[in-house]
Amino acid sequence: MDYIVRATAANGQVRAFAATTKEMAETARKAHNTSPVVTAALGRLLTGGAMMGVMMKGDKDILTLRVKGDGPIHGLTVTADAKGRVKGYADQPQVLLPANEKGKLDVGTAVGRGDLQVIKDLGLKDPYVGQVELQTGEIADDLTYYFTVSEQVPSAVGLGVLMNKDNTVRQAGGFILQLMPFASEEVISALELRLAAMDSVTELLDGGCTPEMILERLLDGMELEINEKTETSFFCNCSKERVAKALISLGAEELRSLIADGEPVELGCQFCASKYEFTVDELEELLKLAR
Repeated sequence: MDYIVRATAANGQVRAFAATTKEMAETARKAHNTSPVVTAALGRLLTGGAMMGVMMKGDKDILTLRVKGDGPIHGLTVTADAKGRVKGYADQPQVLLPANEKGKLDVGTAVGRGDLQVIKDLGLKDPYVGQVELQTGEIADDLTYYFTVSEQVPSAVGLGVLMNKDNTVRQAGGFILQLMPFASEEVISALELRLAAMDSVTELLDGGCTPEMILERLLDGMELEINEKTETSFFCNCSKERVAKALISLGAEELRSLIADGEPVELGCQFCASKYEFTVDELEELLKLAR
């Protein structure tokens, strides 16, 4: 089971999240038939989005992460709610690239230079929108930069996806550490040393570490308190009814044009690749509801 743990340490000076998301990343890979480097990029953004989602308070709050780069992936989009449910897609799912100089999947080159946009719909009149320039395109560095610059919360983000030789997902997960404004220099220095000495997220997960154990390694001796454990999953709320509403919103003229073609119409969900077919009769029923 994929899950996220939320914790505090050093008497509330540090807020921490850690997740294991292998099933989530594998579900996304299957849905979109992504290449290994795209699976890694999308898996990292889904993991980051899931942890950022559970930071929100309201049941109806929605977070959207959009990465737009000049690399061959072009873009990644992820949305998450406060209950650990997340979905996402890549603009170009089939990108193939050689490994980078460390022999790893070259997510940074696949994403390229560009922007990260964070949109939080918290039920207010206007959504919160924060935008920063991509730092490396490796996703974790970019989210670290976003938190520090846009939300003014010094943070450390670690994300990883490890692939099997058959291109299925072997491990996926991540962590987010955030310093509160009253964090002492002693705590900051200790964390910097721990982060510098720590193995990668995927190495830890592949070695049998749970999210709790990852936080114990990072925050050992800082009175770590695990506050909450939330199940997380790739979940899409699309349905034929929702797609029908989208068709109605196209307007009567567009629907008449589709009906005139005399063929059923198949529409796919961008987020989960589900397909929905509408017969000519069904389109005529929708036309009655359109303007």
